[in-house]
Amino acid sequence: MFEEKDALIKVCGITRQQDADLCVELDVDLIGFVFHPESPRCMSIEAVAAIETPGLMRVGVFVDHTADEVRRTMQFAKLDVAQLHGGQDEEFCRRVGKKRVIKVFWPEQYETKAGLEADMERFAHCSRFMLFDAGKSGGGSGATLDWSWLAGIRGVKTWFVAGGLGPDNLGQAIRSCNPCGVDLNSGVESAPGIKDEERLRACVRILGGDHRPM
Repeated sequence: MFEEKDALIKVCGITRQQDADLCVELDVDLIGFVFHPESPRCMSIEAVAAIETPGLMRVGVFVDHTADEVRRTMQFAKLDVAQLHGGQDEEFCRRVGKKRVIKVFWPEQYETKAGLEADMERFAHCSRFMLFDAGKSGGGSGATLDWSWLAGIRGVKTWFVAGGLGPDNLGQAIRSCNPCGVDLNSGVESAPGIKDEERLRACVRILGGDHRPM
């Protein structure tokens, strides 16, 4: 059974069983699959269902799907949580299920930290996790956030930081904003959807080897 912990690791953009196996070996917490057709990491429902991920929380990344499409995909692809990248509202999140949503925010959309915190409060009762991504929409671009801007953010939920994180900048990101978790994707790849084993292992070492607290 999945338990929420500090310093969670999510690896997103998985397209191959061998990369999923590496995530299991490294004892990451969440593993993500992209269902956005415009992404080079986009996967079919059937392909995701065939990838085995024992012990990991399975996440689907959605942009333009309807709530019913998200729910059907979650059922057939054996997903635990939907990561919503399309600016979906509270009702959409409730239809998917409040314990089944990672709500994505783009801090660059906000002029003040208070504005971001207000939107976080709005979604506090219809999401399980929250995630801060780089840019003003979308995701998977490899761009990075101004992590220091997030320092001291009033977290109403367990929140992840994403955006071009890899072994070269992960330590700086953690020191700058002290996130509850990190989302690794393009920064640990040799090509879109192909994870680089050395880079992923390096990130886990930066987080403390066995990253989970005792």
